[in-house]
Amino acid sequence: MSGVLTIARRELSAYFNSPVAYIFIVAFLLACGTLFFFVGDFFAVGQATMRGYFSLMPFVLSVLVPALTMRLWAEERKQGTYELLLTMPFRDGQLVAGKYLAAMAVVAAALALSLPVPLMASMFGRFDSGAIVAEYLGAVLMASAASAIGQAVSGASKNQISAFMATVMLLLALSLLSRVTTLLSLPGWLAGLVNWASLSYHFGSFSRGVVDTRDVAYFVIITVSCLYATARLISAGKWR
Repeated sequence: MSGVLTIARRELSAYFNSPVAYIFIVAFLLACGTLFFFVGDFFAVGQATMRGYFSLMPFVLSVLVPALTMRLWAEERKQGTYELLLTMPFRDGQLVAGKYLAAMAVVAAALALSLPVPLMASMFGRFDSGAIVAEYLGAVLMASAASAIGQAVSGASKNQISAFMATVMLLLALSLLSRVTTLLSLPGWLAGLVNWASLSYHFGSFSRGVVDTRDVAYFVIITVSCLYATARLISAGKWR
């Protein structure tokens, strides 16, 4: 575990010694706040609910999380530190887990700083605290899956721009998959499969304040699978 924390501290230092973390946090807060209060017509709805705020989370995270993950491995290659990192006394899994924890720490900071939004909105009515906890849990799980996917893409990319674009397109595609079942008449089994693969479909219950263990399991499976795939990519890179 000490190796994982060492890598995490290294990555966090890289995030906060550059504008990346600050830009991510400010962009996240501005995007969510603007979309919720103005685009989402919070004041026109006349209800004290955060559902509109969190229903936008899959798309906000699909665009912003890749800005964090694109540098995780692609920048190591650009700066020539990739081979040096692989020669350090860390296992591949420790390197991947450390970078993942650093990205999640930045996301967690952004989510923590967004807490004044429900506090401000509570002035217009009373919130169900249980629902708010469920919505924030869903946001963390969604960010976890997005971070793991982004790291896998970065591990397979040669530069940050291609990693960013590929991750954004992949996350948006996975988020929009559930819309396909409403636009097309699909057989029941196929519609179920499409919905199961959709990030926003599994996030939907959290945005309504409901915690479903099947949705929790989905995000955990996506996170673990992508982190494992990244470790395998890094291991394969040692023998090239």
